Amino acid sequence: MIRRYDLVIFDFDGTLADSLTWFRTAMGDVADKHNLGPMCEERAEALRTMTPKQIMAELKIPTWKLPFIAADVRAMAAENTDKIKLYDGVSDALKGLHEQGLKLAVVSSNGENAVREVLGEELTALFDQFACGAALFGKASVFKKVIKKAGACPERTLCIGDEVRDIDAAREAGCDCAAVSWGFATSEILEAQLPDAVFDCRHDMAEFAASPARISGSAQPA
Repeated sequence: MIRRYDLVIFDFDGTLADSLTWFRTAMGDVADKHNLGPMCEERAEALRTMTPKQIMAELKIPTWKLPFIAADVRAMAAENTDKIKLYDGVSDALKGLHEQGLKLAVVSSNGENAVREVLGEELTALFDQFACGAALFGKASVFKKVIKKAGACPERTLCIGDEVRDIDAAREAGCDCAAVSWGFATSEILEAQLPDAVFDCRHDMAEFAASPARISGSAQPA
């Protein structure tokens, strides 16, 4: 069997790890520090239905401020790794993909130490690359570097994330893109971007990534 992909690049927060549950408790502090306005549960939930540009407009975030907000969130995550857990089923999915010979990488705006700590030694060892601390809107260039270092090609690389910006970055890098429904963005806003797949469970994520290559002229698997 010829696999569809040689390399799978994962986002971390909201894709492999349930950072959203922790971040909801920290969101108020971030909003206060950066003057983003009151962050009630209703407003936070509404952000999940928006594109990145809409989120920035809603929170009145100028582009120059993004790196500072990201740095603060990274620092807070590094201090709270004990509160960030992997989603159920992620461990089995990663092990299954590794056993089938796929190369795995993480590209995340979170810090590498935090990512490794949450994954733990056993799962960390399954990954060929960690490209962490990526700019919020700079993932496409990082994807290209990871692909080149892996000796792969964009056409045989799948990028999996939980936000619209992950889909946009994958397309810019020439990769297939898939989204998970259990992270930050809602299924509706993700499906509206027409990714190659939207996963509702971790098993589906692993099954799609390890599926056979497309045969020319055949229907693309859903």
